[in-house]
Amino acid sequence: YGRAVYECLRGGLDFTKDDENVNSQPFMRWRDRFVFVAEALFKSQAETGEIKGHYLNATAGTCEEMLKRAIFARELGVPIVMHDYLTGGFTANTSLAFYCRDNGLLLHIHRAMHAVIDRQKNHGMHFRVLAKALRMSGGDHVHAGTVVGKLEGEREITLGFVDLLRDDYIEKDRSRGIYFTQDWVSMPGVIPVASGGIHVWHMPALTEIFGDDSVLQFGGGTLGHPWGNAPGAVANRVALEACVQARNEGRDLAREG
Repeated sequence: YGRAVYECLRGGLDFTKDDENVNSQPFMRWRDRFVFVAEALFKSQAETGEIKGHYLNATAGTCEEMLKRAIFARELGVPIVMHDYLTGGFTANTSLAFYCRDNGLLLHIHRAMHAVIDRQKNHGMHFRVLAKALRMSGGDHVHAGTVVGKLEGEREITLGFVDLLRDDYIEKDRSRGIYFTQDWVSMPGVIPVASGGIHVWHMPALTEIFGDDSVLQFGGGTLGHPWGNAPGAVANRVALEACVQARNEGRDLAREG
């Protein structure tokens, strides 16, 4: 696992992450994983001269255990931890958010279990509500669908709650699922994360849809590269840099693809 993290970071990714299901199972206890990942992280930083990170999953059965894992991650020098905010709960999430803010850690939020709540059209709660609740609870970035890839969402609706996450003031626009004007005043924003079945072929669309203030996560899109993990990371980075350069030169990414 540590070797895979190293290869991805060395190849050009900025961050790697634990899967939301990777917690502290018998095949990979959390403390061992944290240590090996930290070693991979610092080795890749030394070789590339770039700041790297890995979202260490601190989600646990109790708030006390969760904070113990976050504290250990901080002691190792890892800059970011991760929390499944719906399975962990809002109280635990806010406790962790306060700890991270006070101790210089970034907090990545995963939305595991959201589909149980928001998938049905006639029952449950729309993810835009869950996203707004997360912004109030605390976190630095949260999964927000992709528009393309396996976790697709309606484009305008998805971009509506993406703006609700990261902007200070959003005007009412029913076509985008924003039913009243929202003024967040001074409440910090949350960076949207595009993750789920995306790869290099989606890069033009992702660059055009999400813009600069976003996180693009390529798990299978990196590890699934036929040449290995590091070439997969290189492919994603080169594709992103090419798309950003093309956009800055005035090319129409949506049309040219």
